[in-house]
Amino acid sequence: MSAFDERALFRIAWITDPHLNHVPASRWDLWCDALRSSDPTALLITGDISDGDDGWFQLDRLATCVTCPIYFVLGNHDFYGGSVAQTRRRAVQAARESSRLVYLTDSEPIRLADDVFLVGEDGWGDGVIGDARTSPIRLQDFQQIDDLRGRTTDDRLATLRAQGDESADRLRQKLMQVPDVATTVWVATHVPPYRESCWYEGRIADDQWAPYFVCGRVGECLDDVASRRPRMNLEVLCGHTHHRGVYRRAQNLRVYTGAADYGHPAIEGLIERGGLNDLDGLA
Repeated sequence: MSAFDERALFRIAWITDPHLNHVPASRWDLWCDALRSSDPTALLITGDISDGDDGWFQLDRLATCVTCPIYFVLGNHDFYGGSVAQTRRRAVQAARESSRLVYLTDSEPIRLADDVFLVGEDGWGDGVIGDARTSPIRLQDFQQIDDLRGRTTDDRLATLRAQGDESADRLRQKLMQVPDVATTVWVATHVPPYRESCWYEGRIADDQWAPYFVCGRVGECLDDVASRRPRMNLEVLCGHTHHRGVYRRAQNLRVYTGAADYGHPAIEGLIERGGLNDLDGLA
């Protein structure tokens, strides 16, 4: 599926961490009205759609609210109640059975205009940045995701780092597939790729939180691609921290981290030909 428009016009509503299982019916109706009023050509969700299997119900529900494609990656909450591999297989199946759902982790680069593309990858807090071995942080992920439950610190860290490596490898392959004509590539992921893009209440993550809130391997991948392809602008959209900020990593590499509030899903920004708009002045 492609959102390509020969007139090079597109208007993608970016949503992050909506946690739709926390949204009451009255708020859901208001949100659907807001989505329709924004008149998007597509929706883009950067993870934490819901908890576990409820995400598939929520995506189907969302598909009845709008008539445009829904591009998505998965966040850590979306893996609750199962294994990583099992959940990704379910996402692939859901997207292939739907005419409008597009799981970006399983998708090749999507052409939005002649020189604008969209790619996506789930990402993980992979323990590369910060001090994972001495961190006292214990996430619900460690109990709710099969691959992490009951593991020692070393085993869990090895699993997280392997997931980070796999995410980086998939993302690198997609970015290198983007044609040379590309001037802009929007990169959708859940976990911030740099400590400096991992915001919480106006501050960036310290050594205790960073291991589980930064995907260091994806950051390394983006650095490499940005260096190899200096004429291509990488615009990264992520969430996970529920607090917003912007980080300019390089002249052609910028990261937008979106905010979220449980029970109050919102449109974080509108991606258009000219860039990211309506982000409360953040863009």
